Amino acid sequence: MTVTLGKRDRPEPDVVLAVEVVSDDSEARDRETKPRKYAAAGIPHFWRVEAGEGEDGAASPVVYAFELEPATRTYAVTGIHHERLKTDVPFPVDIDLTAVARRV
Repeated sequence: MTVTLGKRDRPEPDVVLAVEVVSDDSEARDRETKPRKYAAAGIPHFWRVEAGEGEDGAASPVVYAFELEPATRTYAVTGIHHERLKTDVPFPVDIDLTAVARRV
């Protein structure tokens, strides 16, 4: 799938990842509508980021990771990351989510 950046600038990315950050006014769209649309479009990876509760009561992000099952065009959960987002799919990443919470 190419990404149109300009009239003569349409690079084709090696990795396609959709990320949605859930807020109160977008919760239903981010949890239900957008994943169905992304899956139908064939986007291979989808992450949903939501606020969670840390032990000290501070909000810390939780990342829900999904991968497209091509035969059914639906997403399967590949991980739910609470304190650390560490994965090799669709690319290597290691993020301390508790550090992200401290910065908010």
